[in-house]
Amino acid sequence: MMTTKRSWSIRARVLTGMLLVVGLALLCAGAASFAVQRHELNERIDDSLSRTVQEFGVLTETGVDPRTLKRFEKAEDLLYTAMQRTLPSRHQGMLGLADGDVRWTAPEVVELRLEDDPEFLQWAQQSKTDSHIHLGTVTTEITTYRAVVVPVQLPEDPKSSAFVLAYDYHAEARANDRNISIFTAVGFLVMALAAGASWLVVNRTLEPIRRLQTTAHQISESDLSRRIEVTGNDEFAELTVTINEMLDRLEDSLKSQRQLLDDVGHELRTPVTIVSGHLELMDENDPEDVTQSKDIALDEMSRMSLLINDLVMLAKSNRTDFIQPAPTEVGALLDEILDKARGLGDRHWRIDYRCESTVTLDQTRITQAMLQLCANAMKFSSAGTRIGLGNEILRDGHGETLLRWWVSDNGVGIQPEDIERIFERFGRGKNSVRSDGSGLGLNIVSAIATAHGGSVWVDAEPGKGSTFYIDIPLTKRGTEV
Repeated sequence: MMTTKRSWSIRARVLTGMLLVVGLALLCAGAASFAVQRHELNERIDDSLSRTVQEFGVLTETGVDPRTLKRFEKAEDLLYTAMQRTLPSRHQGMLGLADGDVRWTAPEVVELRLEDDPEFLQWAQQSKTDSHIHLGTVTTEITTYRAVVVPVQLPEDPKSSAFVLAYDYHAEARANDRNISIFTAVGFLVMALAAGASWLVVNRTLEPIRRLQTTAHQISESDLSRRIEVTGNDEFAELTVTINEMLDRLEDSLKSQRQLLDDVGHELRTPVTIVSGHLELMDENDPEDVTQSKDIALDEMSRMSLLINDLVMLAKSNRTDFIQPAPTEVGALLDEILDKARGLGDRHWRIDYRCESTVTLDQTRITQAMLQLCANAMKFSSAGTRIGLGNEILRDGHGETLLRWWVSDNGVGIQPEDIERIFERFGRGKNSVRSDGSGLGLNIVSAIATAHGGSVWVDAEPGKGSTFYIDIPLTKRGTEV
């Protein structure tokens, strides 16, 4: 239920966000369109009124009275002729005023009847009191006008007259507003379509996340085999691949952890059983039996301590600071390892080959790994036999430069079926016995090699000896000088 709520919440947020963006874009576009159209409306009305005023002026200066075929002598005749020649457009009306009274009106076909609006007439009569042309906006109870009043005064006629032309601004604006209404309706339709498209896109986009949620719920501690189906080749597909790889690593880690717990439990159970058994059967009154039981207990405790130390070492191998690389003279380091190895036992210790180069590595860990290989060579070889150590820089079959270390002996060798097992935790070959150690030595060597970006392997033949190799790629971890 919580997952479903979260999923709906994500969809709602994404959908709301997209609708807000679309709505804001449409609002800005609509507001800009409204402002532009309203500005164009004002300019169109004023331009129409100005052209009419100019035509009236031309008629006043050059016009001829059609009845007398002479220049106009009376303002009323001039108004009559001007109004006959003026064809009002829709939402436009006109008047002719003489001595403050309405003398001429627009034809009956004209819808806008200015003479029926007393407030407008009062404004027009007040505006013609001087000789200036008045262009302005008038608001009455009926409507709002955009009007011009043109005073008419002829030298031969003492009467004051005026030509009045006006637009019903509200009616003109309503036509403009219809366009905005259409735009708004289309905008809501676009938002509805955007909402539907967004819903489909969000559903499709969230599908990998839903599959991830479903798979995550199905994964349990006992079943880590479930994986997310990879579809497409987009970023979500890459995310799915990454999560599947993470699940692979998690499954391997948990399997390794379980195996480690099983192995540790098995390895610790034996010394604990031995110690408990001897202590239970020990005769407290027999000094020799007490001494023997104590020695056995101390020996088993020593092995348990060795096992714990090796386990701690393996646990540290997963940390990023497990190795501390530094430029190291590998020839001098090999000499130091040889000097330490001589203290392990009576063998003919020698250096097969020495590389005189400086390489970046952790000399402490490399020394630990090489001494572990030397200790193994000691266990499975006879006194006085040869054990050789060496290192060299070479190229492998892939053309990569690597630093190779090795320890070789002439001991019992390794059976082919044991080669893979000996590098596993607590892995032992047929030639080994339980008392030889913790069974983690070669696993620690492998961890050290892996931490350097390399690997460990063995070339062995039963009855003729073994050679263990540690390969460290210089192109990845080390830097040859």
